[in-house]
Amino acid sequence: MYRLLIADDEALEREGIEWIVTRMMPNTFEIIHAENGRVAIQKADEFRPHIVLMDIRMPGIQGLEALKEIKAHSPQIKMVLVTAYEHFEYAKEALSLGVKEYLIKPAKRDQIVALLQRLVAEIDQDQRKRDEEFAMRDKYFHLLPLAETEMALVFMSDQVNETEVGYLADILELSIDKGCALVLALPEFGHTSEQELGIEKKKLYETVKNLAKGFIKNRVGCVVSSMVHWHMVIFLLEKAEIKDEVLREEAHFLGNKLVETLHQQRSIDANVGIGSVQMDIEGIRRSYFEAVFASTYPKKWGNLCSFEDLKMLSLEGERETADKFIADNTSERTYVELAIKRIREEREQRTWSVLDNAITFIQDKFREELSLEDVAEHVHLNPYYFSKVFKQQTGETFIDYVTRLRIERAKEFIRDGQFSLKEVCYMVGYKDPNYFSRVFKKVTGVAPTEFRNQL
Repeated sequence: MYRLLIADDEALEREGIEWIVTRMMPNTFEIIHAENGRVAIQKADEFRPHIVLMDIRMPGIQGLEALKEIKAHSPQIKMVLVTAYEHFEYAKEALSLGVKEYLIKPAKRDQIVALLQRLVAEIDQDQRKRDEEFAMRDKYFHLLPLAETEMALVFMSDQVNETEVGYLADILELSIDKGCALVLALPEFGHTSEQELGIEKKKLYETVKNLAKGFIKNRVGCVVSSMVHWHMVIFLLEKAEIKDEVLREEAHFLGNKLVETLHQQRSIDANVGIGSVQMDIEGIRRSYFEAVFASTYPKKWGNLCSFEDLKMLSLEGERETADKFIADNTSERTYVELAIKRIREEREQRTWSVLDNAITFIQDKFREELSLEDVAEHVHLNPYYFSKVFKQQTGETFIDYVTRLRIERAKEFIRDGQFSLKEVCYMVGYKDPNYFSRVFKKVTGVAPTEFRNQL
């Protein structure tokens, strides 16, 4: 039910409009009366009406003043000016306040009803739009962690699909023109149980991620990887036209903040390695390897080390060591391989969690009209991406999987012998018995009638 506030200093006018509305649009509105502008403001604040019918000429606070006050606090309210013909000039001022609806006294009941019906339709449309926006936002936030993990893996591994990278970047609203990496290396510490260790690592991960996201805010793009063993990676990303110095400074500020905060708040001395600012995906991956090397360079915990600073060392041997780390498959890259392996495992786990949800949904709904888009929406994934992941993980396309479920269930019903083939057709989700027969034969090699006779 919608709330309608009628503001008019004449009681007969208010009651007349109420009579028209309740008679012509029964069970549609809860009616609220206001005899002047001041009361209208109070009632609007108290009842939050969907529509206000505001008389423009009232004692005390005038209609336009009340309208302005109500609009300031509740801009979504639909406002309608009610005015006598000789006061119509006042309506021009209302246009500047965003009010586009008006009624001229004495208004005919058909005019009142037509206007209210149109406003109700607008309110419903606005609500649907808000619901869709909330649903999209909910999907977006469900997809973010998976997309961020996937993006981190892109920069840490050698296998890159440009289409997927662009899709992930769009989801995360990031530019991948250039970037640099920070690797946070944490000292291992013992716990009495795996459970305690897992809890501690989860707390550390949340601390680092919240610190990184909060510190960077909207200054540059930021992707935080999962915790792998006792390491985390933070990628700072930006557009090509942004100066390298901006990313370099942000990386150093964040690296120092991580070392300082973990020491002060968690009594943990961590190392942070920073790679150089590089262009494109391959360059950002190189920055990651540089950051890994820089994080292992300090001989004691609690330090920040930049790969670019190492390159400036006067000792030629140090430069060769750094270059060799990047160029060759040295023993130091064991961590990198472990990181990729762990993140892939986590990605697989998250992907299977999404697929388990999808498969459960399909098994519940396969007897109904069910599309790939329906299932993708249920698990908050892009249909193209869901289709690809589904085929990769199950070995079947979505259509093949649903078809197999339907035919297997059809075979069970036929074996049971209680239903006709036409009934079986409808029970497993097909509307056309002839089409069902063709699909059944394609899957099993025999038509449904022959299958029943064989039994």
